Amino acid sequence: MLPTDKFMSLDSSSKSPTGASRKTRIISATAIFLAVCAFGAAGVAPMAPDASDLPVKSITEELNVPSLSEQIAQLHSDSQSYRREERVRPGDTLATLLSRLGVNDDAAASFIKSDKLAYNVLQLKAGRRVQVETDKDGQLHRLVTTLTDNSGQPTKNIVIARSGEGFTAKESPTTLERRVEMHSGEIRSSLFAATDAAQIPDSVASQIVDMFSTNIDFASDLRKGDRFNVVYETFWQNGEFVRAGRVLAGEFRNGNNRYQSVWFDEPGSKQGGGYYSFDGKSLKKAFLKSPLEFSRVSSGFSMRQHPISGQWRRHEGVDFAAPTGTPIRASGDGVVDFVGMQTGYGNVVVLKHWNNYSTAYAHMSRFAAGLQKGAKVNQGEVIGYVGSTGWSTGPHLHYEFRVNNQPRDPMSIDVPNAQPLAAADLQRFREVASEMSHRFALLNPAENRGKDSGTTLAAK
Repeated sequence: MLPTDKFMSLDSSSKSPTGASRKTRIISATAIFLAVCAFGAAGVAPMAPDASDLPVKSITEELNVPSLSEQIAQLHSDSQSYRREERVRPGDTLATLLSRLGVNDDAAASFIKSDKLAYNVLQLKAGRRVQVETDKDGQLHRLVTTLTDNSGQPTKNIVIARSGEGFTAKESPTTLERRVEMHSGEIRSSLFAATDAAQIPDSVASQIVDMFSTNIDFASDLRKGDRFNVVYETFWQNGEFVRAGRVLAGEFRNGNNRYQSVWFDEPGSKQGGGYYSFDGKSLKKAFLKSPLEFSRVSSGFSMRQHPISGQWRRHEGVDFAAPTGTPIRASGDGVVDFVGMQTGYGNVVVLKHWNNYSTAYAHMSRFAAGLQKGAKVNQGEVIGYVGSTGWSTGPHLHYEFRVNNQPRDPMSIDVPNAQPLAAADLQRFREVASEMSHRFALLNPAENRGKDSGTTLAAK
């Protein structure tokens, strides 16, 4: 190693070919100095100790291991319960049903047969679910089943439970869970084939037909490739589907036309609401074409020879031939203006509707129970029954449609839509329509890239 004075002498006397500046020489000298210090530090740094030379200390601890025999004995001493579920099969008896459920309890069977409430379990309708809880020997701890009405709707739960040495039976109301489901489908042959492929209940398919029947003839207008979206309610109990409810919104693409409908609740209506287009216009026609569901026109709105007087006079209504007792429906929402007997009309009901419309229904055999002047009626509500009272030669309904008390032909008049929504309801309607429009966007095949015939989304 050179002495410092020698080092400085060499540095001051040396010249680079390019004539380095004083600043460059200082930086170079500093770098050399730092490098020398680093090598010196490495030479004197201590080495890390070898791991094999470190002391080792052993720690021993005794653990109490549970006795296996004690654990098994504990399991045997604890009461174990077993749960099973079965559906009633055609031809089942209480004995066969309890046997499949693993119940071996004569006392329970006797209680079910003797107790008035528990006896309802013996209403063994095929398909009904029965759940039991038993011990390992088949002794019944608890039995639960749901009773239904004639339409298959759940009405109440029956619960049979062990209480000491005996049993108790009690009933509780059924609790249904409401869900909102969204489905889409594509027409390949028919609407019902498409709804089956999309796993849509037939009751919902029928509502789709009713919603769009004024715009689409489902017997002749459908084309292969037509698509539809539908949003509807379903009701479930204990995770099991019970029934489908109302269609909340529907969209149908028929050729180049698109039809949309959304249900809007109206507290003042007996039906609870109605279907509207997305701009708030009612889709329900204000009047039915016919007050009878199934009938034929026996005499139209024209000049005719009266069957009793023989005189030629204008027939100011339409006659619908139908058997005596056929229900007669109100053709539109209105108020009863007259109900009673009039000479030529026999038993007759006159309804007043909005915007100076009125309708008359004559020759009834009898009126609907409780019908009286001033009563409000809704479209489709039964107001009476077909008969042959008054100047009539046979059972039929004489139906008149009047505008400002002037008779009009109900078969040819341009039937208006029902009254639009009031301004107070429009804001709430827009919120409902916006939600359904969003659901339709989710079901749009171009957006969700669904290529199958049935796309399903569900939300509670």
